[in-house]
Amino acid sequence: MRILKWLAAVAVLYTLYAVAFFFVMRQAPEKFTSVVAGLPMPIMMTVPFETLWNVARAGSLSIGSPAPDFQLETYDRKSRVRLSAQLANKPVVLVFGSYT
Repeated sequence: MRILKWLAAVAVLYTLYAVAFFFVMRQAPEKFTSVVAGLPMPIMMTVPFETLWNVARAGSLSIGSPAPDFQLETYDRKSRVRLSAQLANKPVVLVFGSYT
């Protein structure tokens, strides 16, 4: 009977931990990285990271939806570019990938 109580307590703590991790994943990238940077890798490996990430960051866009507005630093880091400002002038093509 004691083992069942102990297992139930562990299950509740694990569930709370996974829910807290999911909540952190829903935060801004800066907040998420600051939390995850302080966690040891074995601790991070105890939650189903990819499954939680896919649900937490799924978004609500569908085909044909306009892209959400965002801003990024330029390559030389001297200024910032906002998508909405670029769309006002001309069509914009977004390419996501690695050039290395």
